[in-house]
Amino acid sequence: MNIIANILGLIYPNLCIVCGESLINSENQICMSCVSEMPRTNFHRVKDNIVEKKFWGKVKIEKGTSFFYFAKGSPFQKTLHELKYKGNKKIGKILGMYAATDLIEDNYFSEVDVIIPVPLHPKKLKKRGYNQSEWIAQGLSQILEKPMETKFLHRIRNTETQTKKGVFERFENTEGIFCVEKNGQLAGKHILLVDDVLTTGSTIEAAAQALLSVESVKVSVFTLAMA
Repeated sequence: MNIIANILGLIYPNLCIVCGESLINSENQICMSCVSEMPRTNFHRVKDNIVEKKFWGKVKIEKGTSFFYFAKGSPFQKTLHELKYKGNKKIGKILGMYAATDLIEDNYFSEVDVIIPVPLHPKKLKKRGYNQSEWIAQGLSQILEKPMETKFLHRIRNTETQTKKGVFERFENTEGIFCVEKNGQLAGKHILLVDDVLTTGSTIEAAAQALLSVESVKVSVFTLAMA
């Protein structure tokens, strides 16, 4: 079996998606060298960090952090491109697990009861085939040992892409796009809301507002990357 694997490795080399170097058996999609060089924010170790400040005066969140800094042209841009546009959903789970390993060392999000990924509209979900934020949440859930739920928060309006919009346009574009099922199952829960990239925070703000309409709910925020 190892011989066959070695032959296939020569024909279809297993390469790191960041640096392009060959992976060893224990590595999965990203080599450990690139993992160690990832531009981590370490915001979970900073009180009143930049992520949390983005929501001040807009929506009440308990805690907030992003795993790494995202910059166009960065080698690590490839990971998000693979996740969102190349159908590589597994990289979301892998990165979610790496992030959770850092978080759990500091006992961060220990008080969270449930993890909820920001949902896609059904039309976009059908087109992409998966929700990238859900795969990130799966990685967090596995390491943090917190349940993930996708049945309570729904995206009811299909919005245009946010990429080229300004701050006010992004707010208008996301207003009223989410609804939440108020069947009592979320009441009193501390929810970790998960998304892929934090830019202005307008999408997360809208999702958090919907969740906070449930009785005695608390919301914390995690994103894989921060622009």
